[in-house]
Amino acid sequence: MAKNVLGTLLIPCSTYPVTGFMRDGCCGFHPEDSGRHTICAEMTDEFLAFSTAQGNDLSTPIPDYGFPGLHAGDRWCVCARRWLEASEAGYAPPVVLESCDESCLEVVSLADLMYHALR
Repeated sequence: MAKNVLGTLLIPCSTYPVTGFMRDGCCGFHPEDSGRHTICAEMTDEFLAFSTAQGNDLSTPIPDYGFPGLHAGDRWCVCARRWLEASEAGYAPPVVLESCDESCLEVVSLADLMYHALR
């Protein structure tokens, strides 16, 4: 069973919009996922703009893939490295610790995640 960064059972991040590499609502680790979408983040306008500037537009819907486009307040499994880049640039979105897969700790520190945890 997958564990989160707190060492307890990984809980779903979002089912609307449905997220996760496997589109199962969870930010679990999957060997096929080269992007490591293991951090459950609550989108902010600042992070969405930062992501777009980095070449990953998460705001624009892509109907062919059933992707509604994200808005501030939506929860989404983001790439651990992209979250770290955003954090270093001052745009890290808040995270749901219970929904972040423990494998993301290979990229980001627990202290950084805790600092940005939703309260």
